[in-house]
Formats: sequence, structure tokens, C-alpha cells
Amino acid sequence: MSARAGARPAGAHTEFGPLSGLRVLDLATLFAGPLAATMLGDFGAEVIKVEHPGRPDPSRGHGPSKDGVGLWWKLLGRNKRTITLDLSRPGGRATLLRLAATADVIIENFRPGTLEKWDLGWEELSAANPRLVLARVTGFGQFGPYARRPGFGTLAEAMSGFAAITGEPDAPPTLPPFGLADSIAGLATAYAVMAALRARDTTGQGQVIDMAIIEPILTVLGPQPLWYDQLGHVQPRTGNRSANNAPRNTYRTADGSWVAVSTSAQSVAERVMRLVGRPDLIEQPWFATGADRAHHADVLDEAVGAWIAARTRAEVVEAFEKAEAAVAPIQDVRDVMTDPQYAALDTITTVEDPELGPLRMQNILFRLSATPGAIRWTGRPHGADTTTVLTELGLTPTEINTLRTEGAL
Repeated sequence: MSARAGARPAGAHTEFGPLSGLRVLDLATLFAGPLAATMLGDFGAEVIKVEHPGRPDPSRGHGPSKDGVGLWWKLLGRNKRTITLDLSRPGGRATLLRLAATADVIIENFRPGTLEKWDLGWEELSAANPRLVLARVTGFGQFGPYARRPGFGTLAEAMSGFAAITGEPDAPPTLPPFGLADSIAGLATAYAVMAALRARDTTGQGQVIDMAIIEPILTVLGPQPLWYDQLGHVQPRTGNRSANNAPRNTYRTADGSWVAVSTSAQSVAERVMRLVGRPDLIEQPWFATGADRAHHADVLDEAVGAWIAARTRAEVVEAFEKAEAAVAPIQDVRDVMTDPQYAALDTITTVEDPELGPLRMQNILFRLSATPGAIRWTGRPHGADTTTVLTELGLTPTEINTLRTEGAL
């Protein structure tokens, strides 16, 4: 178990990380809610993943698998114990309320009204545990004209304005090929949970978090609403270029690789132009500000692109580093797995998995000097800890068998 990895699925109360002692019930699926629970588990929270007996979290089947075992789940399900519970059945409802009484946080992403339909809304949950924090993660929030629509991250990427500004100017709007909006919402939900828990420290009372996936991505898009409100400005698609600085683009090297160059700082822009043999451009009046340089991106891109095209990627990166100019190779996952900076940070770490052996995956999100988190174990099989968790809750073998007979487990 590294100070940021491990293999200890057994044992509910492993003391590791600043969130040790917190109990989180993860009722959510695909992907924002479960990611928030993963973030909390990485720093010591005891996370219990609650899945339907016959319909596991679909992330178990998303993407490639090995030996019939979904690999995405090994990442998303790490540091979670897994139980099954059908919340629509009386026994499942009663068991969840018993669990809620012991929990600090519940994360769910059912459509608004679903928990209420099962008599598991905030009224019932807070009655079972007034200190509970309930994080409700949905596409559009708990109210409003779209609240009951099916909501996915793709819709948020479209609605927020992200797709509208992504892509080349003469090409269609572009959606990301991964769960961007869900991931941003997952991080935001983990932050919201910590804020609500801090408030509970003061008031002694829990509360409801209403997290709409369409909102956090709009926040990270920056001042677009403000620009439009004050100036009527609508940001266009500019491809890899920026309206705020130039040169800023991707450039092909002599060996067929690509690098990215950024010149957000004026001093860096000047270093780049000296490096590529065009110090004359620095003397142009328009070179003095990033916005003015962006209006002359064609000439700057031609100068930088021609210089880079005559050199290999390694030569380009070495020369930029010596000149203290900003460059990075365009890396695919093969490069990431061998990148020396990622290696130094242990960003891709190795974790032992009982089913598949050693797995390499992203480490926890950040390093804390005094109370580090850890990957204690990888994603567990569906329902692997049901009997253990319910026994810890005080249910007898007879009660557990009754729930199984009822179909609640």
C-alpha cells in the first residue's frame, strides 16, 4: 500500500487518511456521483457501494475488460466495499434506513422523485439521521423545467457552451471523447460534501446538496456569461488557437510527433521567437500584448511551425527547455505511462488486485504532507461485502437470509 496504493478489502474501519471515520453510502451510477465517492474514499472515508442485486453499476461493463472483468470499475470502485440492496422492496428500504443511521453522507443520482417514491426522501433519511448529508447528483438539478429529463454528461457538454467553442472554426462543434462534465461534477460534488460536513461541525445538522451536472462545467468555462452580459461577446471556435495569446498551437515535428506551445506570459513569447530565429517579430508594435499577438497568429504560427518541423520532438523539447520556453509533447497513454515527471510523482501507480494481479492506474488526486490518502484496494466484485457489512450493522444470519429470499439483496 503506497502512501498515496494497496489490497485490503476486508475491514470496515481502516484508519488511513484525513477522512477516516466518515462513512459514505454510494448509491449512484455513471459517473459523477461514484467519482465523488471515490475521491472521498481515497482520503480515508469508509465508502459502501450500494448496487441493485440484478442491475450493477453499468460502469462495471463500460469499456474494455480482461478475463471478463471490467477494468474501468477497478478504478472507479477502488476503496469501496460493495453490497447489494433493492431499495424498492420493503426489506431493502428498511435496511438502507438502518445504514443511513450510521452514515455521514449518502450520494445518489436517481431522477428527482425516485427516492421519494420509495419513501426514502430527505424527510425519511433525515429522520433516521439528522446529521446526514445527502448529495443528489442529477443532470439538471432537483427543480426547473428540465429536472425530470434523463441527464447525461454529454448533454451538459452541449448545453454549457463547451461544445460550441471546441473544434476548428469551419468544423462542427466537438464533444469530448470522455466523461468531462461528469468528472468535473464529481470533483465538485466531493467539494460540496466537504463544505456540508464543515457546516455540520458548526450546526450539528446535515443538509441536502443539489448538484446539477450542467453547472460545474459552466463554471470552469470561465467568464463567457460575463463577456456576453457586458459586451454581447460570443466566444467563437478557434481550434487550438487562443484569443488571448499567440503563438499557441500544436505543431508537427520532423519525426511525425506533435508538440504544444503556450505563450501566456509575454517573456515566454519573446523567448520562443528568439529561439526560432525570429527576434525581428518581437520589435513589431503588435507583439507587445497577447491579444494583439493573437491577431497575428498566422505569421507567428508559420515561424514557430517551420522551426519545429525541421527538428525531432526530442530536439524541440530540449531546445525549449534550455530557452526556458513553454512546450510539452502531445502524449498518448503510452507516453504517459513512461513519462519521467509522472513517474517521479507516482501519478500512475501499481496496485495489487485479487482478480487480475498488479494493475497500473491513476494515483489519488493530490499529495498531503501530513495525512496522505491511499488506494487501499481496487474495485470489488458485485455484492462482495453484503454479508459482512450487514452483519456489522447488527443483522442476524436469519434476517440476511430473509432479505435474500425477499429479493432485497
